[in-house]
Amino acid sequence: MVKHIVMYKLKNPTEENIKAMIDKFMSMKGKIDILKFIRAGGDFVKSARSYDVCLECEFENKADLEQYAVHPIHIPVKEFVGTMVEKAHSVDYEF
Repeated sequence: MVKHIVMYKLKNPTEENIKAMIDKFMSMKGKIDILKFIRAGGDFVKSARSYDVCLECEFENKADLEQYAVHPIHIPVKEFVGTMVEKAHSVDYEF
């Protein structure tokens, strides 16, 4: 299994924008067969080192993660995120 985690710092981290990001991520749930698990949430601590939104996904293998990156359901989500995000950090690991 592969875990894909991305943390996002938004350009304008309003509650509405955070919710829009989470809703956009969760709109993929059940629509991409290789996406075995998805969860997204907003930070509530709001510390100096906090990021605003976190995305967590699971895939069977690395090849499925690569397919997800170019999946037609994922592409518009990625484009939307690109308009909202100041910076992001990710980690992908096998477990």
